[in-house]
Amino acid sequence: MNIPSDLKYTKDHEWVKISGTTAVIGITDFAQNELGDIVYVDINTVGQELKQHDVFGTVEAVKTVSDLYMPISGKVLEVNAALDGSPEKVNSDPYGEGWMVKVQIGNASEADGLLTAAQYKELIGQ
Repeated sequence: MNIPSDLKYTKDHEWVKISGTTAVIGITDFAQNELGDIVYVDINTVGQELKQHDVFGTVEAVKTVSDLYMPISGKVLEVNAALDGSPEKVNSDPYGEGWMVKVQIGNASEADGLLTAAQYKELIGQ
């Protein structure tokens, strides 16, 4: 199970990579593995200001549809357009080509409440 140490995590299995005032968000390797083959990613929140824990989209796998939750408040700047034609990138490269949104961070202090890689590993029993 790949859990990069330079990212922050949520109990809902999203990851966050913070670079200055922007954040890149996706779902974890654990989450994509639990979901199975991802067939569709539906995110249409570009330009919206969302609060921490708000739903920013959904991910559809063969077996289920899951909501995607904002790990940190902010404005959605960009959606990974590559997922429109290749949603399987979330399965094959969840921390790279499978990223989901880029966000202008609204409240940087919220990141302090996110899980470290070690805490996330403990959460999922790794």
